[in-house]
Amino acid sequence: MSLKDSINTNQLPSHIAIIMDGNGRWAKEKGQDRLYGHMHGVQSVRDIVEGAAELGIQYLTLYAFSTENWDRPAYEVAGLMELLADTIRKEVPTLNKNNIRLHVIGDVEMLPDSARTGLKEALQDTSHNTGLNLVMALSYSSRWELTNAVKKIAADVKNGTLQPDDISQEIFQQYLSTKDFPDPELMIRTSGEHRISNFLLYQLAYAELYFTDVRWPDFRKENLYEAIADYQNRERRFGKTSEQINKETTSNH
Repeated sequence: MSLKDSINTNQLPSHIAIIMDGNGRWAKEKGQDRLYGHMHGVQSVRDIVEGAAELGIQYLTLYAFSTENWDRPAYEVAGLMELLADTIRKEVPTLNKNNIRLHVIGDVEMLPDSARTGLKEALQDTSHNTGLNLVMALSYSSRWELTNAVKKIAADVKNGTLQPDDISQEIFQQYLSTKDFPDPELMIRTSGEHRISNFLLYQLAYAELYFTDVRWPDFRKENLYEAIADYQNRERRFGKTSEQINKETTSNH
């Protein structure tokens, strides 16, 4: 039986988030420059998006470019932005063919015009699709998002449309850039690093974290299946005891 066949399709995480790490190191190991790694990373994106859509995953969030990445060498940032604009433009027909809807979270105002225009068109062109929701985190960082949310809340309190006592977790979530998506249940990070790197800090509160040594350009569907199989073997308790969870599961059947 293949790994894919062993996955319980009734127990899939509805939202998977991925930190796509290791493009630069993968390229260096091959004696190439970092952009070579980013270009090969695009193939992994295609493969994983396809794999998630085939399984019936509802939301896939990819950490493509953080606000901290702007501090990288200028040639790398410029090359990445060119690659981003080019890839988005080319992928729209495939996204439409596979009924995939594109979303974006992050400070997109910081992106160059070409990337921003291409992104806007892609969001528009895929807005009618009803399958997998592909969320690209571009020029995103969680601290930027949380600071932004607090500013908006403060403005609403100041102008009287929101009372301080009315602020709850549910209200707070409405001010996040992920307000239209459920929280991720599984977060995958490639390339052997064991940290969250300013990614969805609020939303990952109860996510299962999965770390793999595989560099992102080598990450394929089989690796995705491995992560999901691992997730399905875990017990998700949300602060409760195993006994409580088992009792609830039994009473629901």
